[in-house]
Amino acid sequence: MLIDFHTHIFPEKLAERSIAALTAGIRREQGDDYGSGKPLTFCLPTQQGLLELMERSGVDRSICLPIATKPSQDESINRFAENIRGPKLYSFGTVHPADPQWEQLLESLAERGFRGIKLHPEFQLSDIDSPESLRILKKCAALGLLVIFHAGIDIGLPPSYRATPEKIAHVLTETEGSNLIAAHLGGWSQWDDVERYLVGTPILFDTAFIRDFIDPEQCLRIIRTHGAEKIVFGSDAPWEDPADTLSFLQSLHLTADEIAKITYQNAQRLLGETAKS
Repeated sequence: MLIDFHTHIFPEKLAERSIAALTAGIRREQGDDYGSGKPLTFCLPTQQGLLELMERSGVDRSICLPIATKPSQDESINRFAENIRGPKLYSFGTVHPADPQWEQLLESLAERGFRGIKLHPEFQLSDIDSPESLRILKKCAALGLLVIFHAGIDIGLPPSYRATPEKIAHVLTETEGSNLIAAHLGGWSQWDDVERYLVGTPILFDTAFIRDFIDPEQCLRIIRTHGAEKIVFGSDAPWEDPADTLSFLQSLHLTADEIAKITYQNAQRLLGETAKS
């Protein structure tokens, strides 16, 4: 079984425009020759596009992670997230830290059966350890909601960065952290600081969009030192093919037990499901 805990889709009418804007940001920050000779995306980021990529890549279930970039988007995005629930797809909700109704919205999401929310400090312009973000993290802990958030550098945005490992460590002085998932193995392209500040803490990491950027020895060391029980498989589709993510993890020579924990058992535990082979 393979559960992809980090994917992105948009409503069909917004998908092409959204991916064009995000790709333009990557080209602006990384240069026009970035990714030369290979696709930047592996599917159209729609419900159907993701399902087709899952079929090709052997993914049994995907978790979609929507992001509200302004408070007025919260409810429409969460309605979209509700409507795509099915046997293959599940979506977290989203809350913008500046939404004046943030507390009522979180309570509503919990009542509506959402298992968690996605935050993106860079797009939402709110540091992960800001008072606005911290109150959301604490409320989610009280409601039993997971919070997955972008961590580290964003490949398509300029500095300064709002969810560095050091800032995440500050969060862990305010809340216990076992319901938090720091994407991109704790901090994209800041993995020395992940080892310095986050390895060994209760927070979880995912594996999204790291395969071409992290030294394999460091990746294996982080997974082993932090504990495979705190790592969840994520590809960041459409930006990475889940089959490539899995191939990279398998190349690290993790044990079968470690691979099982990362690829589906940890996800099932977090989603409150019974682990199955």
